[in-house]
Amino acid sequence: MKIAVLTDSGSNLSQEFIKKHKNLFVIPLMIIIDGKSFRDQLEISAEEIYSQIDEKTITTSLPEISDLKDNIEKIKKDGYTDLLVVNISSGLSGTFNAFRIELEQVEGINVTQYDTKTLGAAQGYLVEEAIELVNKGQTVKDVIKALDKQRYENSVAYYTINTLKYLRRGGRIGKVEGTIGDILHIKPVITVNEEGVYVTSAKAFGLKRSLMNMKNLLIEKFEQLKIDLTIHFGNDKAKAEELGDALKRVLNIRNLTISALTPVLGIHTGPEMFAYVARVVE
Repeated sequence: MKIAVLTDSGSNLSQEFIKKHKNLFVIPLMIIIDGKSFRDQLEISAEEIYSQIDEKTITTSLPEISDLKDNIEKIKKDGYTDLLVVNISSGLSGTFNAFRIELEQVEGINVTQYDTKTLGAAQGYLVEEAIELVNKGQTVKDVIKALDKQRYENSVAYYTINTLKYLRRGGRIGKVEGTIGDILHIKPVITVNEEGVYVTSAKAFGLKRSLMNMKNLLIEKFEQLKIDLTIHFGNDKAKAEELGDALKRVLNIRNLTISALTPVLGIHTGPEMFAYVARVVE
């Protein structure tokens, strides 16, 4: 058995990690600016997105199916017997279903598709787990079981944003409350529920208190359990690093990663966002 893992760029994986693992394949989601298409992470940066997010018509789109087909052909040519596809939440993107339609037609390789019901580093951690277990010789069935445990028991993801307008604009508002949030300066703490859609975990007056809520939620969930933690940011890396230093003082963190949110997700959050994504290290 030779297993390849394929994901989409919603997983926010670093290029270093992708290049390091030869059995990992990443299909970029698409970004459309005034009718012109760009591959997420590969052909446009977050900085370029934020510099024109309020001046131009910017939307996101599904990956090019030709990119998926080309990668599957390469995977088969490289002699893989099994393919595990780990996708961004079907509740937040049509990517899972677009892939499903194409994957159902694939012959000559065993294909298993997994809906993470999440995105960003939370999805990325699941991909990392899959790669680690596959490289240890575990079966696809065992890997899926481990992914479920991490997703639904041993990990959390919290986001806060300074304005809801980008979520509204992109139709990603989901079950997030706060229609009056912009008026009263109420900032939501957002998570992705088990159905894979955005919901509000908490509210606070102002971004500072919202970040405090997020910290308290992490402490409540993990106490002194050893964790990996990713802090996503929009356009304020210095603030993200400051937040990371503060969290290291109150949490048992093995690996801390400061990571810009991938452009295709940043379009829906806007530049003023922070996310805490953590998983238990066993």
